[in-house]
Amino acid sequence: MAKVKYIRIIVILECTCCVQRCVNKELSGIYRYITQKNRHNTPNKLEFRKFCRYCQKYTIHGEIKK
Repeated sequence: MAKVKYIRIIVILECTCCVQRCVNKELSGIYRYITQKNRHNTPNKLEFRKFCRYCQKYTIHGEIKK
C-alpha cells in the first residue's frame, strides 16, 4: 500500500512579541492559536494578525514547528 500524506495539517501560531519578551524574562506566558492549513496551497509559513491577551493588542502571530 502507498503511504498516505494528509493535505491539511495542524499548525500552531505563536505571538512574536511575547517570544521576544519571554527571552528577556519580562513575561510569564506566550499566547498561541491552533489552526489548519492546506500543505499544497500554502507551502510557506503562515503569519496572521491576532489578538494577544498578554500584550493586550493585535500582534503578528507566526507559525512554529510542532
